[in-house]
Amino acid sequence: MTQTGRTRDPLVDEIEARVYTIPTDAPEADGTLSWDSTTMVLVRVRSRLVWGIGWTYGAAQCGAVITDTLAPLVQGRSVMDIGARFVDMVTAVRNNGRQGAIGYAISAVDTALWDLKARLLELPLHRLLGATRQTVPVYGSGGFTTYSEHQLARQLDAWVQGQGIPRVKIKIGESWGTNADRDLDRLRQARAVIGDDVELFADANGGYSRKQAIRVAHTAEEHDLRWLEEPVASDDLAGLHEVRDAVKADVAAGEYGFDLTYFRRMCQSGAVDCLQVDATRCGGFTEWLRAAAVADAHGLEVSGHCAPHLHAHVAAATPNLRHLEWFHDHVRIENMFFDGTLDPSDGMLRPNAGSSGHGMELRESDAARFRVA
Repeated sequence: MTQTGRTRDPLVDEIEARVYTIPTDAPEADGTLSWDSTTMVLVRVRSRLVWGIGWTYGAAQCGAVITDTLAPLVQGRSVMDIGARFVDMVTAVRNNGRQGAIGYAISAVDTALWDLKARLLELPLHRLLGATRQTVPVYGSGGFTTYSEHQLARQLDAWVQGQGIPRVKIKIGESWGTNADRDLDRLRQARAVIGDDVELFADANGGYSRKQAIRVAHTAEEHDLRWLEEPVASDDLAGLHEVRDAVKADVAAGEYGFDLTYFRRMCQSGAVDCLQVDATRCGGFTEWLRAAAVADAHGLEVSGHCAPHLHAHVAAATPNLRHLEWFHDHVRIENMFFDGTLDPSDGMLRPNAGSSGHGMELRESDAARFRVA
């Protein structure tokens, strides 16, 4: 016992970063980028005999940021005071810039600390964060522009018929918006596969100009397009606002937000109908909850971007949540790497109330072959 009579807080005894690169299961592209692998940077933090796990999807260099810059700020400090650890990390990177790989690294450490704290307290993470719901709605996400008609149909059918997910998203804006006819044809194909009762979403990844996005959205009304993500570049707030005012589909953006100032600007500008937030980029669960509050103050809901198993618990603690992205690449990787992953049956995730933390346990032997650092 300390002089105040309080048991000494558990300290972070060890922190490590691991980098994994996992090939995709088929060629993938969206409106403005193509890729053949995905990199996960995983953080493990230990206090006593308990380990917490967090991760991000970003450049391998995130691992060096964690090891060289962030780990000394966390090791030997209280696990209980995550807010203080977050402030320390953000302050330390001021001159290097929080955006990009550094922000991803902070996010991975923050989520690992929250998982560790919940495990030490023997609480499910969503209970520690303050659960507001028992289930989290998801939407199937993939539909890459590189997919053939058969591949697209097979993926959509697996979500809708196989798992009962009532909302799905495909990629459009192919080749920086230079193939809008194929975009519209793929939306038609998607609607034919999913039927009339499933919500259809599309993500252009900033591939269109403003008026082009409006023209595509107007034509896509015949397919009952409900969600249009990043119709123009996410930094073009005036352009997002212009598109939002002109189309029936809800306009969404925000996945590249790294701090509250970014989210405040996006909300104040009237750029979106729903704010996207990504805990693996914005600063972990600590900043997610604050960003959600900013959105709520502007009358907006939030949608979780990617990394569904990491997001499930914080999503369950978010009153103004709309849904969470069940993204093909990340679902595949998280199922490969972890025990304790969730089932999206009927379009809902149900965070495990019977285990502490987020409930995911790394399968070392399965992950090891993809480790690069």
